[in-house]
Amino acid sequence: MKTDSIFYQLFAEFPGIFFELIGYSADYAQGYQFRSVEIKQTAFRIDGVFLPTDNSSDQTVYFCEVQFQKDELLYHRVFAELFLFIDQNPAIYDWYVVIIYPKRSLEPNNSRLHEILLASAKVQRVYLDEIEPNSQTLGIDIIKLVVEPEATAPNLAVELINKTRQEITDRLSTQAIIDLIETIIVYKFPLLSRQEIEDMLKLNALKQTRVYQEALNEGREEGREEGRQEGRQEGRQEGRQEGRQEGKLAAVPLLLKAGISVEEIAQQLGLNVEAVRQIAQQQN
Repeated sequence: MKTDSIFYQLFAEFPGIFFELIGYSADYAQGYQFRSVEIKQTAFRIDGVFLPTDNSSDQTVYFCEVQFQKDELLYHRVFAELFLFIDQNPAIYDWYVVIIYPKRSLEPNNSRLHEILLASAKVQRVYLDEIEPNSQTLGIDIIKLVVEPEATAPNLAVELINKTRQEITDRLSTQAIIDLIETIIVYKFPLLSRQEIEDMLKLNALKQTRVYQEALNEGREEGREEGRQEGRQEGRQEGRQEGRQEGKLAAVPLLLKAGISVEEIAQQLGLNVEAVRQIAQQQN
């Protein structure tokens, strides 16, 4: 699975999780927007950048790199992109780089050329397998689900769904997080059908609850009013495009962004190919 893609999607949808990961409050994300930034006249594109949302001159720009494969040239690329960005945006106040690894062994073996930068207070390396379990918030738990072994991932996902229902009071936010958890499981088990995923996560029982039905109805109304506003609530999706099959079609845009073909998505989620193709056209 293309793990970096789902991380960037997670940070775009729930930016507070990124700031929790580096030791800040999730509320810190209110002053930032998560974007992919292209550096002009080069072949570089920085996939994860948290830019200040206002014109304040004293806010730090955060650069995020997710690395789940060994790459000996990773630091060459990261710092080249960083300083090219600074060169093209000389008005920025300050910078901070976060590099996320599933485990320490995936770091480049030779980092001598960049050791001063790596040792600075402006660079932080996060190793997901070293996060203390007693210090986890819901957001960090969801990140851990991405790297959870397949044998234990379904049980953890069910625990997170229950935790979400207990801790999140807003019904639409609750459903958005549950959709994200389901999407992560879809990535981890690409050969399972949508029905098998829902059975695994006990989502069929969830759909019968009053809370879910109220969230679905509220999402439909909001979806009809907001039209093309991006969102993954099942009701909001249904409100924007009548004729879709009822279900968790919110997973489709995420899989498309990850580079998975329309046919593969249809097979994995048990959807009609034409329905998936229509969603793909909307993303263009």
